[in-house]
Amino acid sequence: MSGAVSASEALLGAVRAGRMGEAAGLLDGMTDAERRACLPALKDLRKELRDAPWDAASRKAYPALHAAGAACHTGAAGTATWLTAADLRWSQASPGVLLHVLGDRERDWLGVVAHRLAKRPPLAQVPYELMSGLVRLSGCPVPTSETYVVGWIEQVGSLWQRGDTILQRLRQDPYTAELVAAVFEIPDIGSRLDWLFGDGPDSWFNALAQLTREGALDRKATVDACVARLLRGGVPSDCRVFLRLLTALELTRDEERERAADWLALASDAASTVASHAQSVLGSLALDGELTPRQLAEMSGGVLFRTEKKLVRAQLVLLGKALRRDPSSVAELLPAVAQAFGHEDTDVQERALKLVERHLTTASPEVRGEVADSAEELCPGLRVRATEALGLDRAEAVPEPYAELLPPAPEPVRVPPAPDSAVELAEEVGALLASGGDVATFERTLDGLVRHAYRDREALAEALKPVVARRWWDDAGPHYTLVDGYFRDNPRGLEVVLATLAGQVSTATLRKAVEHGPIADPCAHSAPAAAFNARLWEAAHRLRTDPLPFLLAAPTWGSGLLEPDDLVARLHEYRRLGVRPGAADFAQALLRVRRDDSAAAGAAAEQAAALGTAEGNRLALWLTTDGPSMPRSSRRTSGVRILLDLGELDGMPGEFPPAFRRLGRPVSVFEARTYCAHSWDRTERHHWLAVVPGRTELVTARLLRELSSVAVEDTRGDASVLPLIAEAPGEAGEAVRLGVAYGLGARHPEDRLSAVDALLVLAARGQLDAEGLGADLGQLMRRGAVKPLRLAESVRTAATTGAYATVWEILRAALPVLLADLATDGAAASARGFGELLAVAAECAERTGARGYMAHLAQAADRRGSSRLVTQARRLHATLDHGVAA
Repeated sequence: MSGAVSASEALLGAVRAGRMGEAAGLLDGMTDAERRACLPALKDLRKELRDAPWDAASRKAYPALHAAGAACHTGAAGTATWLTAADLRWSQASPGVLLHVLGDRERDWLGVVAHRLAKRPPLAQVPYELMSGLVRLSGCPVPTSETYVVGWIEQVGSLWQRGDTILQRLRQDPYTAELVAAVFEIPDIGSRLDWLFGDGPDSWFNALAQLTREGALDRKATVDACVARLLRGGVPSDCRVFLRLLTALELTRDEERERAADWLALASDAASTVASHAQSVLGSLALDGELTPRQLAEMSGGVLFRTEKKLVRAQLVLLGKALRRDPSSVAELLPAVAQAFGHEDTDVQERALKLVERHLTTASPEVRGEVADSAEELCPGLRVRATEALGLDRAEAVPEPYAELLPPAPEPVRVPPAPDSAVELAEEVGALLASGGDVATFERTLDGLVRHAYRDREALAEALKPVVARRWWDDAGPHYTLVDGYFRDNPRGLEVVLATLAGQVSTATLRKAVEHGPIADPCAHSAPAAAFNARLWEAAHRLRTDPLPFLLAAPTWGSGLLEPDDLVARLHEYRRLGVRPGAADFAQALLRVRRDDSAAAGAAAEQAAALGTAEGNRLALWLTTDGPSMPRSSRRTSGVRILLDLGELDGMPGEFPPAFRRLGRPVSVFEARTYCAHSWDRTERHHWLAVVPGRTELVTARLLRELSSVAVEDTRGDASVLPLIAEAPGEAGEAVRLGVAYGLGARHPEDRLSAVDALLVLAARGQLDAEGLGADLGQLMRRGAVKPLRLAESVRTAATTGAYATVWEILRAALPVLLADLATDGAAASARGFGELLAVAAECAERTGARGYMAHLAQAADRRGSSRLVTQARRLHATLDHGVAA
């Protein structure tokens, strides 16, 4: 026993000192029992090093500990777990040392360890040399897991370490066939291997292709595996890798013909590059007579409805060649061509119609009938032309009178009362903190916290414990001053109220925030943010010092508006209870109270005056006067942007707290900071609309720089507020128009969709100045702030919802600005995408039956060439001059 102890102590000393050679020599002379006896001491050393500083001494011990622990485990599972432990991963023993200390074990045991290591995820970073060495020593079947296969590929591809080629290494490796087959079974392997496969004569692609030619790899199995992987789809890198390999294999005509069904599926549903390859293979087969007309028609049914115009046009060219080669195929192929009549691109529709016209004379009455049925999907101008070509009754081709289809205007939604149960309220607080919420949810929850804290603060705090337990500040002691600092400059929404209920914010911090507010900030957003935050700080401070029974400013409607009789009733209850209103809460209530109904406002004013309180008198005066007038705005340019300066908001009462008086201060685009905390934190923006409900322009003008950034700087997400702006009560003026214009030209699709939603809501509410928006878009495109191609995508989306007339009114005002530049050869910068914009305008004009003159359009239509810009200008000009019955 003493010998075992001395061996253990010697091994531990060598490991602690990092003497790898001595430790390996000691392990060589031990029996399994002696190694097992050393293991507890090694585990204790591992715990000790885990808690020790990461210094030279501990780093020196880790490799020896890694090797000794692996050797002293006698179970395969324990050895594999020790070898891949996260705390040992960054200072491992070398694969050579590990193979030395493990090499005396039984072959089956070594094979089990190899397979256990190979099954570890790639993040475990198991060295390939260790796994392959164990496979070699054990003679076990080679593992085919992702970790092993990727390690193998990286090892084979390390040409800088050796002088031979990838092909030579693959020829020498006895496991090449099994490992190559495994490559096709690993999900998303392309993302890991795309850069490793490389290009050139010594690439993986050429090497694998050569091995199939030599017979080292089964050619049929390899080709089938490539095609199957492409059919499976996946990330673009997967498609790229396996398509390049398939191309390198250079399939014979027989091999291509055998897989005709696979090419048909790939042409319809695969990624664009894969579909293009499948299309070229099928096209070659079709033109050589090795694809039946029925198969070509089936292929066309999938390809012609793809969004890639290049594929669609190539398919129409293929169909034209096939029809010329075999005129008897008209019965099968002409209805297939007619399927393109429903394509969203009118150029595609016209190409398909030309092809139909060219081969219609040899078609049977049945085929002509099928084509005539599909002609209903053509745009109005082409529909008339198709009617003439098909010899149909023109009266039947006249579409129904156009009717604009807009979404229903949003209806006001009442804010439901706060939950009666503290437990239910706590659940709503948790949901609000986790995923955010709209104005109604936030205000309802805030009012609920105030109400329940007034009734039974202890019960509310108990119910909120599971919710606040997830916040970092919950377990902070009273001395933890970072919590006070965290809430001093920003209440963080409801968090300041919750932290106050949990006793984590000092009263002094809350009082200072209420009295002085945040540090003055010159950014354009500071005014609505300060007003929003002031009410939260005040609510938290009153919870600690003088609880309120409920909030006066809790809105009646989800927009933030407050009914005057609701406010009068609340003031009456305050008087009965002897409660002093909060200054910020009452100021917010005045800004929210609805005054557009003079009869209701007058009646509420009389009731408010009868209360005999200072707040009642202030409310009565507020309801019977006009209130602050909208500030004067003026346009300013900043680079390519068009922004707005705001003048002073006249009529802001002097009794308002300082945070609310800031709402009336002027804002200059040149004086305000370009970037601030509010530029990237968008969580509270939708609440600013409810700070001054009915004054949408006031808030939107302050957000214009961020809204412009989605088009000018390609930022993402800032336009998400546009639908809320469109739904908000109040006039939609110049600021809203510019905001929507920038959103329509946004870089990212989700921002463009938000702008389209806002556009349709404004149109449904009758608040869209389409001509003014079009003029703004024209100027922004001329300046380069909005790109025509992005705008074309946005307005096409809006039009296809049924708003063709609305979109036409916008484009009718926007296009002459660019057409004027084009007429003077000054539109080189903005011409890209202009043809797409003209195509949308032409379709809108055709569908709505628009007529009349558009400045500079005739000059564009008279230009030479057949570019999309010129062809669509001619189409629009012909529609406006001669019209299409609509």
